[in-house]
Amino acid sequence: MIPRPLQNRSQTRHSPPRPECSSAVPPLSSDRLGCSITSCTDTLGLSIHAFALLRDLIHERTGIMFDDDKRDILADKLSTRVIECGFSSFMDYYYLLKYDPAAKDEWPKVMDALAVPETYFWREVDQIRALVDHVVPEHFKNSPATTFKIWSAACCTGEEPLSILIMLNESGWLERAPIQVYASDASPALVARAKTGSYRERSLRALPPELREKYFTKHGDLWQVSPDLLARVKFATANLLDPEVENLATAHAIFCRNVFIYFSPQAIRKVLNVFHARMSPPGYLFVGVSESLLRFTDSFRLLELGDAFVYTKC
Repeated sequence: MIPRPLQNRSQTRHSPPRPECSSAVPPLSSDRLGCSITSCTDTLGLSIHAFALLRDLIHERTGIMFDDDKRDILADKLSTRVIECGFSSFMDYYYLLKYDPAAKDEWPKVMDALAVPETYFWREVDQIRALVDHVVPEHFKNSPATTFKIWSAACCTGEEPLSILIMLNESGWLERAPIQVYASDASPALVARAKTGSYRERSLRALPPELREKYFTKHGDLWQVSPDLLARVKFATANLLDPEVENLATAHAIFCRNVFIYFSPQAIRKVLNVFHARMSPPGYLFVGVSESLLRFTDSFRLLELGDAFVYTKC
């Protein structure tokens, strides 16, 4: 069972055939290239031309934008994939992603390579408190029989949706109202980690000690979240630019925090259009505290709830 709330809480061009990135083709190891994985970034070399092609292709598929001064960062992130696919150049890797049927299996690995797995429990907690103290009560006041749906649209390794559930439970909402939490990320590897519910001490650094002791069990160097709490999250792998997010976007509240800082303005507008069209009214959108939507759309208005700001559909 999920623990009961704590009492008294204060709170068409075709390329030549190329090898597939699978066990059927032995990967070109760093030893065969005569370098370490780290030094292979320099050995492979990402030319300006190859960078532009890869950058634009990645942007088209994912929304992530690498500015011209981020060429070394992109090379560092993808060099291991280039090597493991048996290639000796980034151009070969580009042709694979662009033209080869094997690209379908490689793109998830690209998303794993590009992922930035930096998050923790209770991050920007004022927004979660605004959801629990203002948005949820308002919903059930107006629609007491309607399930309230929450979508964590870039859940990383699961800290955000679980933080939301912990605060909902501490406020008693999980016991008395129908609430469903969905969580997705573009990286299959991060979603797989989220499903385990296991975390290192660093992920719990901002979580109040009494909540850590209540919802987690220590196993060696890891903390395991309550299985019943973890089971309340429906996890999925989803790219924000892909059509499958349209169903997820029907949520009453969407948390898409610290994502748009990596997106181009064009990609941000595309995602916001989907959110606005699909969100269940009145629609509450939470973005990172350092992010603003005012330059990208007039379809959402900024609202202050408690100590946090949230966007709602106009």
